[in-house]
Parts: sequence; structure tokens; C-alpha cells
Amino acid sequence: MVMRILVADDDPVVREVVRRYLERDGLTVIETADGPSTAAVLARNEIDLAVLDVMMPPPDGIDLTRAVRSGPHPDMPIILLTALGEEDDRVIGLQAGADDYVTKPFSPRELALRVASVLRRAHPAPAVDEVLRGDQVELRRGSRTVLAAGKPVELTAREFDLLAFLLANQQRVYSRSELLSEVWGWSFGDLSTVTVHIKRLRAKLGAAHRIETVWGRGYAWGRADSTEEVTGAH
Repeated sequence: MVMRILVADDDPVVREVVRRYLERDGLTVIETADGPSTAAVLARNEIDLAVLDVMMPPPDGIDLTRAVRSGPHPDMPIILLTALGEEDDRVIGLQAGADDYVTKPFSPRELALRVASVLRRAHPAPAVDEVLRGDQVELRRGSRTVLAAGKPVELTAREFDLLAFLLANQQRVYSRSELLSEVWGWSFGDLSTVTVHIKRLRAKLGAAHRIETVWGRGYAWGRADSTEEVTGAH
């Protein structure tokens, strides 16, 4: 099956370069240049992944991400394009539900690799439906479904992979850089990416979550010897 990728950016040069690289990977590319036309494509739910520019004419990439996550197809993978050095845009974008981000100026090959990585996570090969459990949380790898206190929870591809990793390695502390490497496959990157995803997981799992902050070290699922969470820990 050919994957369809939406590339939304008001710069035609950016769109053309990205399109060429994605088409080399056998992907079909749909281009849009502003918020309204992008929203129309997203509403039709005819794409497998969206690459959205944060700064395009409104609604911008962050507003569109929020709309997707609150809409009828909340699991659509989204990668945001953000300006170099605009950390607030990256954090806000991740909080809105983006799966990944790439900063401008960027290598189109890097973006193509990020697209391939997110697609693999969102559309994995069929596998045995391994079940991971942690107290009131049940995760099924094969069907990529999650129950918290018996109720279904909608997670993005990155959120699912992060939860799966924590459940598979319970009571072990991982630093943000270790999680960035193990879950995202990045040898470097903005550590706030991990912080934001942890916060989103906690919010979505509610009282069923057992993600603990181990001050000065990182995060763990259900550490019996660390019951106090420090507000504001990274």
C-alpha cells in the first residue's frame, strides 16, 4: 500500500524539495500552502501522515494539530516544522499532540527519515498481540491498543511506544536522554520532547498511571522505593 503524506508549508521551495525526497522513498505527496486548504485535506482523512509548518497562514500547524487530536481521527501521525531556536513552538506543538518535529533550516533527508520512522511506528507489521500490564493499565502491542482502568485510551504513535517501553521495563529508572535514544531512536535532540510526552501520558492515563519522577535521575514505571513525585522535575 502506498502511503500518502501531506506537506503543508507556505514556502513553495520547501514543499518541492520535501516532495522530491519523499517521492524517492515511494510515498505519494499532497501539498497545501495555508491553513484552510490544509484543514480541508485533514478533514477528508485521506492521508497517512501530515507534515505541518508551524508558521503558515492560519490556522497554523499547532492549531491544526489540536484540531486533529480532538477530532474523529485523533491517531493521525503529525510532524511539525518549526523555526530554529523557537523552543516554545516545539514544546507547545508536542503538548498539542505532535508525534515529532524538525527545525528549520533542515536537511530534507533528515525529514524523510523522520517520516519513515513515524510511519513504521504508526503502521507496524502484523505481530503476535503481546500484552503488557502495569497495575490498571493494559497494552497490546499487536493491535496497538491501551486500556486504563478498563477504558480505551487514544495514544499517538510516540506515546504508545513510550508507554510500551516503560511497561516492558518496570521499576527501572531511565533518564530523558536514555528514553530519547530507546524510544525515539535519536542520539541527540531536545530533551523537553520526553518531558512533554511523559506529561501527556500521565494526563491520558489519569489515576491509572504509575510513571514516577525519580529526582535527578529520570522516570520509571512503578518504582516501589520512590513514591514521592517532585513537582517540576525534568
